[in-house]
Amino acid sequence: MKRSLLLVAAALCSAAALAQLNVQLHYDLGHDLYGSELSNRPRLTATVENYTPDAWGSTFFFIDADFGGHVVKSAYGEIARELKFWRAPIAAHIEYNGGLQRAAYGYDDAYLAGPAWNWASKDFSKTFSVQLMYKYMAHKQNHGGSSHGVQLTEVWGLQFARGLMTFSGYCDLWYDKGTSGRVVLMSEPQLWVNLYRLPRINEAAKWSIGTEWEISKNLVWPAEGANDKFYVIPTIAMKWTF
Repeated sequence: MKRSLLLVAAALCSAAALAQLNVQLHYDLGHDLYGSELSNRPRLTATVENYTPDAWGSTFFFIDADFGGHVVKSAYGEIARELKFWRAPIAAHIEYNGGLQRAAYGYDDAYLAGPAWNWASKDFSKTFSVQLMYKYMAHKQNHGGSSHGVQLTEVWGLQFARGLMTFSGYCDLWYDKGTSGRVVLMSEPQLWVNLYRLPRINEAAKWSIGTEWEISKNLVWPAEGANDKFYVIPTIAMKWTF
């Protein structure tokens, strides 16, 4: 739930575009696929995403809230600012990641900065962004990791079937000497069916249904053990775009 087509739009849309906001609800299937190994994983995640372009670039943020036991178990967010008031396709990207949770381990605050290259087709039905950033992870050295690293991020979006379908997502790859292989992979491709594009459906009712697949290596902490495994965890999801 970390990024979607909105992040590409944030980098590519002109300042004349309107701000966009969506809310997602995901039902996680990790319990069903991995059983007790991921018994500590919340089943429900709510996500709020927003971006706002302006004359100097754009601002994007999202917040994830994980629910379990009738309480919010954790919250994680990212906020990114892109500066681009020139004609070249390269933008300056700065970003903050962080969050809170009830588990014994927590999220390390991360600060990122670097260039971003953005591309879009003429009708914006296809978009792609690449970011290469220096990454500072506060307190990471306290548990065997490194505070200094580099992260490569790709973000894509594809609208097809006359806007009925959206395939979007991102892939993060970053260095962390405290993990197996010293590299962490995180990718979340999403596939949405935009119901408001169907005939006889009011376009003002911006419902979408779909799925997200969390693909990771050296990131997810199981109920027992370390974050040194490869996982593929799908969700069933719905989304409302304002």
